[in-house]
Amino acid sequence: MLFTWKAVVDTGDGCAELTGEQLFQWGDTLHVRAELPQGHIRSVSARVPLCALDGEKIFMNGYQTWTSCPEYGVDDRIIGLTALPRSLIQEFGYDRYGDYHFVKYPNRRGVTHGESWCYFRALGAYRLIASLDEKPGYTLFQYDAQQSLLTVRRDCEGIRCGGTYPLFDLICLRGGEGQVFDGWFGALGVSPLPAPKLRGYTSWYNRFTAITEETVRADLKGCVSLLSPGDLFQVDDGWEPAVGDWLEPDREKFPSGMKALADEIHAAGFKAGLWLSPFVAKNDSALVREHPDWVLRVNGEPWSLGANWGGFCALDVNNPQVLDYVRRVLDRVIHQWGFDLLKLDFLYGAAPFGTETETRAGKMIRMMDLLREICGDVPILGCGVPVMPAFGRVEYCRISCDASLTWDGNPREKFCHRERVSSRLAILNTLFRRQLNGRAHINDPDVFFLRDDNIYLTQEQKLLLGRINALLGGVLLMSDDPTSYTYAQREAYRELVRLSTAENVRFDPDRFEITFTLDGEENVLPIPLELF
Repeated sequence: MLFTWKAVVDTGDGCAELTGEQLFQWGDTLHVRAELPQGHIRSVSARVPLCALDGEKIFMNGYQTWTSCPEYGVDDRIIGLTALPRSLIQEFGYDRYGDYHFVKYPNRRGVTHGESWCYFRALGAYRLIASLDEKPGYTLFQYDAQQSLLTVRRDCEGIRCGGTYPLFDLICLRGGEGQVFDGWFGALGVSPLPAPKLRGYTSWYNRFTAITEETVRADLKGCVSLLSPGDLFQVDDGWEPAVGDWLEPDREKFPSGMKALADEIHAAGFKAGLWLSPFVAKNDSALVREHPDWVLRVNGEPWSLGANWGGFCALDVNNPQVLDYVRRVLDRVIHQWGFDLLKLDFLYGAAPFGTETETRAGKMIRMMDLLREICGDVPILGCGVPVMPAFGRVEYCRISCDASLTWDGNPREKFCHRERVSSRLAILNTLFRRQLNGRAHINDPDVFFLRDDNIYLTQEQKLLLGRINALLGGVLLMSDDPTSYTYAQREAYRELVRLSTAENVRFDPDRFEITFTLDGEENVLPIPLELF
């Protein structure tokens, strides 16, 4: 393949354009460096002639963990926000959850795009093109099937330059699934942090923010007769006075405090997990009222991150006081309250933008390194995070959107954004990001449900979600009231736990089935295509 690149630099007196080309063969790594003049980078791009073969499927990794990214056919398209009125986008901040504010969506058939890696697959053979270094800027891929052209861009617009700059760092591999992904991670030098698989409970998907000390204790009591010693009992969103106000719990809901709660979880025999989102704050939180200078501002206005909690914003992680606050929060949660695992959410809020000296990807990587440093040996479950910056930095990582209480989430949000809540989309991401499990981290495919109340999934859908999570993920969490389980539901839970111990698990994307070995026997789980 001929890799033809171009870099455009705004020198202040005009634009300087540098070009070059070199051969890029399957099995090669490619490191393109250029001597750039003094100025600011306007664009870095490359063109690679690449023909999709008959019947070949295309995968383009989505920007962050929630971003939907199934395999596509050559005539498919990725729908952005073009179908929505601008007023609706602004009201609900739909363009703030993904890459919409820095990637142009062509929204036409035969054009797909993604970040950090992509592959082309036919009959078990993969052609993988992947980034080896995102710190100089996210690697943005776009494939146009009609033109048989792969365009590669480096997300580094506005970076001040002058001297050698790493335009691209790529690897190009061809072979079987294990061969190409093992080769990529070997070249990256990334391996997962040592951690066991997780099983247990989380409070979010049944009680949501309506948790109290009493409801947590009730669910904890129910879990004692269902979970195993050492499993996770996670307290999710709703314990804090407002998102961003993390140093104390909501005293009306949790009068005994969080240390007492963690102690009760430990006394029940479980690991204590706690949810928080360290880089964002609710618009009307005490944090924002007392420290308006801590909020990230773009063109003088606070950078909204979406409509959750009535509206929330990004904190300015280049403000040393913000980082000091994050350190104080995590130190208190770990060392004073005694939680054993932290689910850190909405992490993309740390780096929606870069600066002239640091790309948005570089900033995200720096923040992930900071979290790793602060948490030390305490495991992190990363969520809502750009995917590749999490590699090797968290023990567990979500690889899908949130599961929904209906099969495909709220029908009114079907075309809102690729990060929307949907059990159907969560399953697809679990299937097509499966290669990260055990290579980058332990995959969290989000929760499953077995309950009959406050749920709108069919029994078939509930069991399919649970079985796929058990087989292809490394985090198996239920989010039901365990005291309401019938005998049959308790047996179904135990069967899912047993399924999570299966070996030789393999998903066949052509047959759409999972094969695995359990208790020495070969098994097949067919996945009904009509559900998708």
